[in-house]
Amino acid sequence: MNGPVIVLVEPQLGENIGMVARAMANFGLTELRLVKPRDGWPSEKARAAASKADHVIDATRVFETLEEAIADLTFVYATTARVRDSYKPVAAPVTAAATLRGRFNAGQPTGILFGRERWGLSNEEVAMADEIVTFPVNPEFASLNIAQAVLLMSYEWMKSGMEDVAATPFSGLEQRPATKEQLLGMCEHLEEALEARGYFRPAGKKPKIVENLRAVLSRPNFSEQEINMLRGVISSLDRFSRKNPRGAKPLGDTDTATEDASHDGSARDGE
Repeated sequence: MNGPVIVLVEPQLGENIGMVARAMANFGLTELRLVKPRDGWPSEKARAAASKADHVIDATRVFETLEEAIADLTFVYATTARVRDSYKPVAAPVTAAATLRGRFNAGQPTGILFGRERWGLSNEEVAMADEIVTFPVNPEFASLNIAQAVLLMSYEWMKSGMEDVAATPFSGLEQRPATKEQLLGMCEHLEEALEARGYFRPAGKKPKIVENLRAVLSRPNFSEQEINMLRGVISSLDRFSRKNPRGAKPLGDTDTATEDASHDGSARDGE
């Protein structure tokens, strides 16, 4: 076994069983046991929903009773979202996963019970478990899809075996932060390109527009690569003239509408 056995008691839909298998495979669990699946087994609907978690589907075992399904296990958790009249200890998923990991490392076969889609496990079935595990969900909407419940426990199981729970399988590209000199150079580059195209109109508004542009451009934490990319974009303004879009007036035409638009810095080249 690669971890605790997942036991579904009287699951109803093959699709749900398949999604359970997929959730298990995502987080390294492989052994699935079914107690009296309503629509029988094997199930092509389950295989399709498993999204190529065929190794879980192919190894799935079916039992007539819960007693038979857990007979070889030494420790079992029962999942439930509601309060039970039971003296059994109740654990959160992270605690339950740590307990299962410890027993697994000691060579003990363990399992987690999940009930029917509509109403979960009966009190008699919960009584067969050693402890209860429950999820910290919204009390006003506590019902979980069976595959979601298995996913949560499978995720906690995987985390319990990680040296660093904050580790990720990949990271973003390492980039050197741009210096203020590089950022200022880009701003000046952009201002020169805009000046050449008559963007700062009327001239008396230029200082305020420049101030606003620099405030916007200095807000992000640009990297060197990003600064180089943006300066490449700005340089293209000097190599290509912009086509006159949608019948806009040519550059240099300072009618009232264009001047008004430039006051708030919203006028663009050729518009």
